[in-house]
Amino acid sequence: MSLRKSLALRILLSSACLFAACSQKEEAEQVSYSPLGVVPATPQRLGDPQKGYEALVNEPYISCGVPYSAYMRNASPPAPDHLLPGRKGRNAELPYNLTSYTTRGGVELVVSNCLACHAGYFNGKLVIGLGNEQLDFTNDPTLNAESVGAYVEGEKEAAEWRRWADIIRTIGPYMITDTVGVNPAITITLALTAHRDPKTLAWSKEPLFEPPPKPAAPVSVPPWWRMNKKHALFYNTEGRGDHARIMMLAAVLCADDLKTVKEIDTYAPDIRAYLASLKPPAFPFDIDRELVARGQAVFEKNCWGCHGTYGDSGTYPNLVIGTDQVGTDPALAQYSTDGRSDRFIRWFNRSYYGEMARAAPAPGYIAPPLDGVWATAPYLHNGSVPTLAVLLDSGKRPKYWTRSFTAEDYDPKTLGWNYTELPYGKGGVSDPKQRTRIYDTTLPGYSDAGHTFGDSLTDAERAALLEYLKTL
Repeated sequence: MSLRKSLALRILLSSACLFAACSQKEEAEQVSYSPLGVVPATPQRLGDPQKGYEALVNEPYISCGVPYSAYMRNASPPAPDHLLPGRKGRNAELPYNLTSYTTRGGVELVVSNCLACHAGYFNGKLVIGLGNEQLDFTNDPTLNAESVGAYVEGEKEAAEWRRWADIIRTIGPYMITDTVGVNPAITITLALTAHRDPKTLAWSKEPLFEPPPKPAAPVSVPPWWRMNKKHALFYNTEGRGDHARIMMLAAVLCADDLKTVKEIDTYAPDIRAYLASLKPPAFPFDIDRELVARGQAVFEKNCWGCHGTYGDSGTYPNLVIGTDQVGTDPALAQYSTDGRSDRFIRWFNRSYYGEMARAAPAPGYIAPPLDGVWATAPYLHNGSVPTLAVLLDSGKRPKYWTRSFTAEDYDPKTLGWNYTELPYGKGGVSDPKQRTRIYDTTLPGYSDAGHTFGDSLTDAERAALLEYLKTL
């Protein structure tokens, strides 16, 4: 694997306190959870969408990475479809998911950006805001990070590489997922906070409190174009308050001081405004308009109460559904609200990020807006269901399945990935690579249970509903 590919796809990104560093005062701090039901709106800072796009693709909000000279010794020129318009200087030569950054000490780096996880290919085109469901996080990236050192020259470059590689070494074990395609962003973030002082953001080689459990909690990356409708961020609506400040938490990978994050905050509202302006792509295949009309009637009878209505006068309820009602894998929601993650919630609420936002998860999952839902396979918060067709007919969901993990392998009839159902799970194969390409719904956190609301529909109603969902 080339250095560029390994950087883009694997390394870079996107209870009470048990350690002595936690004071008795911190242990006594109360954590507030949010109730089920409607998520109230909160005012958001205004921003300029055009400036937000320019910041998204040019600004170094991730401020550690690989020295540019080392990157160039092993990188291949990016394909034309990996380049983005509006990029400036060196960025115009880099693939969409990497950014150039010159440190205060004068060392030019190649760093990750948000598009590594939040841009994906569909029907041969790169779609900004579409979650990248092809990423492979099934291996510890530490070895790849260390191997970069062979291409580094000079003391300053070596110091910057070492700083980045040490962070990767620390969080590497928390980046590993059981299956290709799911994303470990939540666990990565929790691991990083365990090594940063909440007030100064200074990095600590040793954890300041207990890191999160392993392996990483699996999530499917939601599309950015939902931003304009949602009152809170993340599947459990943990991100309450100022969305721009919450999104800035991605900088915790590298930001060692408040000056760095305060600089990001000057353009973060612009990025948020850009994300809120995004619209889903139009369904690129044939649509049966007569069937759409019947499907809309099915939707408005069965689905709108949780997922909203669509069109010029559409509404969205921002409704959090309890795990006992929706029935989907409860692991993520339970971990956030049963006390096991309280130390991370306290960290956020004490930090610079918590000055304008707060972490307040609910014991359930948000029923998402369905704009462009046809493009966002696989489904449920953990990506356990490969198509909308089987999401609406739970008895047909595969217990064990695999797919090609190429963005072109899409089925416009079932609205999801072409997949192969298997008679065995991960324990049924010996080849490690093959094992990681199996989605095993019997694993903790990977269940495909729940959301059985489509089971009561007839086959004709489900077919009509699928046709209507193509138009959203």
